[in-house]
Order: sequence, then structure tokens, then C-alpha cells
Amino acid sequence: MTGEGFILRELWGIPYYSCLAFEDVPHLRHGFSTRRGGAPDLRESSFNLSDAPWDSTSRVNENRRRFLSALQLADAPLIALRQVHSNRVHIIEDISTQWNQAEADAIATRVENIALAVKTADCLPVLIVDPAKNAVAAVHSGWRGTLAGILLCTIREMQRAFGSDPSRLLTAIGPGMRACCYEVGSDVADLFQKEYPECCSAMPASVRADKYLLDLGKVLDGQMNRAGIRPGNRYDLKACTCCNTEEFFSHRAEGSAAGRMMSIIGWANAQ
Repeated sequence: MTGEGFILRELWGIPYYSCLAFEDVPHLRHGFSTRRGGAPDLRESSFNLSDAPWDSTSRVNENRRRFLSALQLADAPLIALRQVHSNRVHIIEDISTQWNQAEADAIATRVENIALAVKTADCLPVLIVDPAKNAVAAVHSGWRGTLAGILLCTIREMQRAFGSDPSRLLTAIGPGMRACCYEVGSDVADLFQKEYPECCSAMPASVRADKYLLDLGKVLDGQMNRAGIRPGNRYDLKACTCCNTEEFFSHRAEGSAAGRMMSIIGWANAQ
């Protein structure tokens, strides 16, 4: 079951999820990919968008080209940082720097015609748009980054760099592992309960002692509460990657055989 406010679109054979509220923002382009729609000749056209031992660089690049074209960002440079499960945020002010070599887990910009991307296969992707300041951000939020407040840090950085008003931001959370499947030990559950006591972020698993089901979406919602984002401006696909491996990649379910999806956002040229 997916959350309200999203639609599964398909263009040129590439299916992707789109947040309807984002579609109302002029010149904004975005999408959350699935595992479907890839270049032929491997794994039934698996739409892998990152390095994998079973995939080739040429296929990955072709899949990325197809996805950018489907999002009408065909001419936009793709910026995807080296994700390290941190709370570090990079502000992109130009495209002259080799940003793809930078280590961080969130990127934000006001520059037109560049595509910001995060790669996931269970971690939660979050896309953010500030329609008033023409700013966008893409966030990679695994359990370590979520615990460290990566989404809250991104919002604060958008305030600092762009003068963003959190109450005017729109956020969309894409596919990731949800509380139905995200089993962790008591050590991780205790860390979240200590840092986010208001969220009730982990519940005991019903069939395994000393195991808990972690709800990262609830923690991200708590971070948005702290930041001042209005509840009506938050959208969550509520799709679990681990439950739905026919549609999404899942590292927990597939291990090293899992590919990676991308969540992309950017401003098309206004001309």
C-alpha cells in the first residue's frame, strides 16, 4: 500500500513515482525510480542505477540517461555524492567542481538544470523543494544518518544558505524499508529511543526476543516537527522495499544481488 499524494507515471518505458504536490511547482522535475524499465540483456531489464558486481558501467549509464530523459532532465548533469551514512550536507553553487567525489548524504541547490540524486536500496530517500526560494534538496537517510539527524541538518542548511522558511518547504519520502521489515537489535533501538523519545521509533518484534522493528519514517516525521515543516506539506510514499522486491531493490532481502534505485530532483531551465 502506498501513501496518498503520489502517482506511478511512465514515460518512454520508464516507470517512476511522482509526488503530485511537486508537480504543481513550475519547472520542477523529480521522480523516484523502481527496479523496472532498464536497458535490455541483463536480469530482465533490471533498472539498476549504481555500481553492482553483476552490472556493467555502460548499462548503468544508459539507465541513468533513460531516467533523466523521462524526468525531462536529459541535458542536466547528474550529481550523486559518495554516500557515507552521515549527517553531512553539501550546497551546490555551480557545476564546475567534481561533486560526485564528495562524501555526504544530502545535497541542495538553487542552480537550474542540474539533477540531484541519492541512491537507495532500503534507506529512505527524501526530496525537498522550496518554491519560494527556488531551492531543492535530495537526502539519503539510512538508520545511521537518520539517527544523526540528516534530514533536520539539511533543512537547517537550506535555511542558512538560501533563507528557506521551513513552513513553506514541501517534502516527499520515497520507497525504503519500513517498520514491517526493519528488524534491529536492542542496541540500535535504544539509540533511537534515547535520541527521539517522542517518536516511539521502535516496537518489539512479535516473534523474536531482543529484536525490534524500526520505523525510520516516524523518526523523519519527528525531525520535520522539530524543523517546523507543516504536516500538510509532508508526503510519504509508504512503500516498503523489503516487502516489494518485484518493484524495488532491497539490500536486506537480496544482499549483494541488489541494485540501486535513484531519487532525483532538479530545476529545468525556465526559458
